[in-house]
Amino acid sequence: MSFKFPQWFYRLASPRWFYEFSSKLLPWFIGAAIILLLTGTVWGLVFAPPDYQQGNSFRIIYVHVPASILAQSCYMLMAVAGAIGLIWKMKMAHIMAQSCAAFGASIAIISLATGAIWGKPTWGAWWVWDARLTSMLVLLFLYVGVIALRGAFENTQSGDKAAAVLSLVGLVNIPIIKYSVEWWNTLHQPATFTVTEKPAMPPEMWIPLLIMVLGFYCFFTVILMQRARLEVLQREMKTSWVQALIKSL
Repeated sequence: MSFKFPQWFYRLASPRWFYEFSSKLLPWFIGAAIILLLTGTVWGLVFAPPDYQQGNSFRIIYVHVPASILAQSCYMLMAVAGAIGLIWKMKMAHIMAQSCAAFGASIAIISLATGAIWGKPTWGAWWVWDARLTSMLVLLFLYVGVIALRGAFENTQSGDKAAAVLSLVGLVNIPIIKYSVEWWNTLHQPATFTVTEKPAMPPEMWIPLLIMVLGFYCFFTVILMQRARLEVLQREMKTSWVQALIKSL
């Protein structure tokens, strides 16, 4: 008895179907990202109470934590998409993986920069070779490595395969980032909140943080779809449906 994937899985393999379907989703995610990010920013910066130890300097948490979470999630999505592309030869999977790389590198830089700004008043230094900070820096290098490796090949398919293999190898760094504060003696504080445990912060502090995390994910979805749509047009430039789309503009 052979296993069959659902119909939507095969539709995802079609660049044309993705391009047309994503155009319907984009307005919803754009609206959600704007509402969530504005709500979370105003709530976190204006209405959330100051931390009893760090004062108002803790408010950078509303950018740093979502950026750090998203940098890891983006890498995992890139690796999974690369694996799907390698195993099932799905063109759209490689396109999604490529679309993740540049954004993931950017969000990793934001995570490191905001962490340094937060660390100066907290630890008295912009940077320390802490386990969490170092593993996040490695994540940035992995993103840059994937981008550079893909660009080193003139053949698109060869570049996609090489980048997918490197991204899969780099997955070992994700659990290191997550559990570094538990495995080693580290200056970095433990996770701000988890799915399985009650947040240590009061609701008026962690609810805007959760809103910001959701807002970052919606913003990521918008950027990912936009970059993927552009890549689809570039790769499918010679197809009849893209030519027809260009003529209709």
